[in-house]
Amino acid sequence: MTDAATTMLPAPTTPAGAAAGPGERELPGWLRWVAPVVVGILILAVWIFWVDVLGTAPRMLPSPIAIAEEFVRRFPIILEDMSITATNALIGLVVGSLLALVFAGLAAAARPIDGMLAPLVSALAVIPIVAITPILNTMFGASSQFGRQAVATIAAFIPVFVNVLRGLRQTRPVHRDVLRSSAASGFQTFRVLTLPTALPYLMTGLRIASSLAVIAALVAEYFGGPADGIGTAIATYAKSGRAALAWAYVLGGIIIGLVFFLVTSLLERLATRRSPG
Repeated sequence: MTDAATTMLPAPTTPAGAAAGPGERELPGWLRWVAPVVVGILILAVWIFWVDVLGTAPRMLPSPIAIAEEFVRRFPIILEDMSITATNALIGLVVGSLLALVFAGLAAAARPIDGMLAPLVSALAVIPIVAITPILNTMFGASSQFGRQAVATIAAFIPVFVNVLRGLRQTRPVHRDVLRSSAASGFQTFRVLTLPTALPYLMTGLRIASSLAVIAALVAEYFGGPADGIGTAIATYAKSGRAALAWAYVLGGIIIGLVFFLVTSLLERLATRRSPG
């Protein structure tokens, strides 16, 4: 394949919202970090004022200070449960993303396969987590984490599949014809055109799927399975009236979700910057 054919190809399309459009002012980088911190501090201030000053908060809403004390005091135990939940979410994210890549590639390559997969993906997208989790936990046994991991896999599969399929379809026939007329092989076409075009969509799907995988893993722990994980601990301590400890585990779940989100967001930014155009 000649270099001239490569230069004739337009820059790959990036997902909507990846960059500011014409006439739009992009926010400064520092403001993107400072704004959430300021909002968080304001929420904490209102929370402390409501609980510790006014004293009118519900009984199951303790002070952030009490939650922080419980989190620090029981950190080794909370960290152990966090590792279990994070592992289930990570396995679900990885397996779901790999399956989504395979099936999206098949759907993009053959219309009949796309027609067969469309109703199945639509059915998976509307399955309530609270409905499928007890079934999977019972199916695979009370001592197995597989049911929880399967729920996280289903949750991660949908956004990655939808975004990757959309990205693979962004390449236009005329672009492929240019490469074909330049004697480009199928692998060269994939490397030069299809992959750079679909990569930003893949990273966007991963960012969305990371949060959904954590949520799914947490929710799955409420409904049977092994007696460990963040979700199980939250349900147990909330029912026993130990509100501060239950909220300490909620804080652990928030930390897991933030780590997953920040890592995938960083990967998305790196992939977008390295993509041509």
